[in-house]
Amino acid sequence: MKRYRIGVDLGGTNIAAGLIGDDHRILKKDSVKTRAPRPAEEIARDIGALCRRLCRDAGVEYDDVERIGVGSPGTISGGVVRMAENLGFENVPLADFVSRAAGKPVTLVNDGNAAAYGEMIAGCGRGSRSLVAVTLGTGVGGGIVVDGKIVEGFNGAGGEVGHIIVKAGGRRCACGCRGCLEAYCSATALIKATRRAMASHPESVMHRLAPTPDAVSGRTAFDGMRAGDPVAARLVDDFIAMLASGVVSLVQLFQPEVVCIGGGISHEGETLIEPLRRLVYEQVYPGVSFEKTKIVAATLGNDAGIIGAAG
Repeated sequence: MKRYRIGVDLGGTNIAAGLIGDDHRILKKDSVKTRAPRPAEEIARDIGALCRRLCRDAGVEYDDVERIGVGSPGTISGGVVRMAENLGFENVPLADFVSRAAGKPVTLVNDGNAAAYGEMIAGCGRGSRSLVAVTLGTGVGGGIVVDGKIVEGFNGAGGEVGHIIVKAGGRRCACGCRGCLEAYCSATALIKATRRAMASHPESVMHRLAPTPDAVSGRTAFDGMRAGDPVAARLVDDFIAMLASGVVSLVQLFQPEVVCIGGGISHEGETLIEPLRRLVYEQVYPGVSFEKTKIVAATLGNDAGIIGAAG
């Protein structure tokens, strides 16, 4: 008899779920709005209903689903969301809530860790046993997998790669600390830096690319660089240099087989990855130069969290 798993990616806006078959393939996907903040029990009931509908639409017997994995934002420990600000959760036993609503065993992991695990088992890290993911989005997320196991720390707060310090006493981060990687290498940070540069350089090509401040995106500096704008080129160089500092620290600590760069900015592909790779290789501990960590762009996109949560 064929057995299935379901992976759920719980976000602040959407709850996405996928029916997972052999070889970590997604057979069917569906989603509903999260409508947070609201009681966790209501969200759990929606997850249960979504999982049942997913099987019905795929023509799969719900009894053939072995288990459900849920990737959630926040600090996760022992099946409990200790804190997830964008969901309004504090000490919520979400695994138990979903298990009761769905009638299945449930594992609960941090969404960044789930995405990292997904990339390792089915994406850019397939075939490896260790991977560090760095996701460049609104913030900087990610996850760490060593010897096939997610690194969560004793309290569930491990793997917060966006909050390693890359500049002592530097920019204030949304977390309250100063100098975090997220404060320099999130899409939000790049957009702010681009707007500051444009305000100081009215001659910049970027004004044509983004005529208003609201039109500035994480692509603006890269597009300006491609158009030959030296102001944009400096922005991109500074962004990649700071990202390299963070990646070097992660490589020095974990020596993973793969560093996976994800998020919207990773769509720049080798325009981002090639100079990042070069800078990292120049700075890492020379004693391991004979066998280097692969630095690559993520390949699974939004599917990574679904696949990784299902395991």
